[in-house]
Amino acid sequence: MAEPYTSAVSPEDIINGVSTESLKLEREADSILAQGVPPRPIRRAVREDAAEARVWADRRVKRARDAIRDQPTRATLYALGIGVIVGLLAAR
Repeated sequence: MAEPYTSAVSPEDIINGVSTESLKLEREADSILAQGVPPRPIRRAVREDAAEARVWADRRVKRARDAIRDQPTRATLYALGIGVIVGLLAAR
């Protein structure tokens, strides 16, 4: 017969709201924050995020252009279908 599962957490800990796993995670998070680098200034953080967004958008535009060049008929039919749907919704 299999052994019953015994947890490291006792029922008293659950009732009192104390969990060894959550305490361990909190201690690890505190130590990471204590030894971590200071936060970036807002202006620099926004510029870096904007640069990442620009790179992402450039990649997506290139993929879209390549897809349109590879299959122009398919892209035209998609655009036509979307235009018809938008037109029908706008006419309501």
